Amino acid sequence: MAPYASDDHTTAGEADEPRAGRRKAARYVVPVAVMGVAAATIGLVPAIADSGDPDLPEITAQQLVQKIAESDVQRLSGTVKITTDLGLPDLGGLESSLLSGAGRADDGGSSADPSARLTELVSGTHTLRVAADGPDRQKLSLLEDAAEYSLIRDGKDVWGYDSASNEVYHGTAEEGAARGEHRPPATPKDFAEQALKAVDGTTSVTVDGTAQVAGRDAYKLLVEPRQEGSTVGAVSVAVDAETGLPLKFTLTPASGGAAVVDVGFTQVSFARPAASTFDFTPPKGAEVTEDDELGRAAEDAERHGESGRGLAEELGGLGGARGQDGVRTIGEGWSTIAAFDTGGEGLPAAGSGGDAGGFLDSLGDKATGKFGSGTVFSTRLVNALITEDGKVYVGAVTKDALVKAADAGK
Repeated sequence: MAPYASDDHTTAGEADEPRAGRRKAARYVVPVAVMGVAAATIGLVPAIADSGDPDLPEITAQQLVQKIAESDVQRLSGTVKITTDLGLPDLGGLESSLLSGAGRADDGGSSADPSARLTELVSGTHTLRVAADGPDRQKLSLLEDAAEYSLIRDGKDVWGYDSASNEVYHGTAEEGAARGEHRPPATPKDFAEQALKAVDGTTSVTVDGTAQVAGRDAYKLLVEPRQEGSTVGAVSVAVDAETGLPLKFTLTPASGGAAVVDVGFTQVSFARPAASTFDFTPPKGAEVTEDDELGRAAEDAERHGESGRGLAEELGGLGGARGQDGVRTIGEGWSTIAAFDTGGEGLPAAGSGGDAGGFLDSLGDKATGKFGSGTVFSTRLVNALITEDGKVYVGAVTKDALVKAADAGK
């Protein structure tokens, strides 16, 4: 992230647009949508340590964001706890598989494929072990009740291993980058960097005292929208006072209640991890799937109309390749809405009857306006309006904001 050019605020870059991909599109729609609308303007309120919190030197919000930008931690190891509560509809456990889409063994993929496994982080509470020794040696392990999934990069080699199925994925860093494959955010740094990519005057950013996280002294950066209509209440980032590394990230909704995303280190060390941490040899008897085999499996599935697209892509192409070329944005900052036309007839009207109509009625809310009628699908953060004529409006905004945008589009 580039240094700030002024004492007040400046644009640090646009939020990344969702990447198209045969099997990857729907899998990342939630993390991308959650973070993609974030923006910030830098306040100059100094941090004053509260009683009982670390007594650290005063710092302005601009200096603290600069500290994050200049952080260059190359070596670390630790444990991360991540809790995500998007308020997705209860589909009896199907929501995770719908979000992950293809890439599992039952649709021609591998259960060790990281593009499928790590989308589990979009729901529930998970414990991760992370380690890094420079940009080319990294390891992330997702700990489960009786199993473990590990993603390891050692130089050009990328390995994924699912101990439950004894399946192995193998690819190279160049292959993954060429297709735009990147794991979803998993550490406080990942989330903080995405949240601070866009910097403008729609947000108040201040320093909100100090704290201790994983035994480290930290400053607390508080990010709050100045605009009405956003479903985001606030973003809080605990920043290591010594290194500038984000240690904890919390996003709370405007509606109140538990955090939508809460991810933080419970233990962290900046010592160099042992070299053996990044060693991996497929266990005896393991099924190894090479990256190019996964690509061919996806192509075969698409040719037969069995690509296993995720729920978001099925509901009008949200986050998917369909209609992406025609995406336009309405508004700015926290009230940004992405709009596109699927080119289809939209969804069955609410109350129209039939299996499809009844199922959609149970998931969404009827919406009407000058644009006509449609259905709003809601989470605690991201809402989407899909009109009967196939137009889609989506953003971290309220239902009223989506209806207003659809009316203005007529």
